[in-house]
Amino acid sequence: ESRKFYTEVILDEANKMDKLVKRLLELMKLEYEDRKFNDEKFNLVELINSVVKNSKVVLAEQKIEVDFPEENPIYVYADEFYIEQVVTNYFTNAIKNAEEVEKVKQIKISIKKSKDAGKYRVTVFNTGKKIDEENLNRIWTRFYKVDSARTRSKGGTGIGLALVKAIMTKYNSAYGVKNKKNGVEFYFDIQEAKS
Repeated sequence: ESRKFYTEVILDEANKMDKLVKRLLELMKLEYEDRKFNDEKFNLVELINSVVKNSKVVLAEQKIEVDFPEENPIYVYADEFYIEQVVTNYFTNAIKNAEEVEKVKQIKISIKKSKDAGKYRVTVFNTGKKIDEENLNRIWTRFYKVDSARTRSKGGTGIGLALVKAIMTKYNSAYGVKNKKNGVEFYFDIQEAKS
């Protein structure tokens, strides 16, 4: 029985290591190679709903309410695979760090027109602790994890946000994080698809 237990632990750790290596390789390709994006028109609302749906079990377990009221399709022009990585990183971070504030434990996602012409701004907000001011810029650095008092990367590898930074830099699009009254909001801009 104990052999079975330790085998499962080893397998679990090996899978985590495999994921880590793959993400690191992807990050290296984005940062040091001329990575070609397969840009195409796709429905951003559908992509976000799919990411939320994939986390349904965890959201129910942690009693997190998701507020994403957008129903109408919003078409953007980018590489769907990479934008899904950005949304997934923001969303899984929000799940890890969502805490009850004033009896609400929530993740709020919105899509609005960006200040940059021809772009949309996607925001992912979670109720919970704020990020210390000195860490707001550091969290985008590879392997950087905020101290245990904040644990913005609880259980993470410290690669997700570096990957977001690399993708957004390639697109020359804005991205970032802001402390809000009762939580934290991450954002990124994406090109609107021409009709």
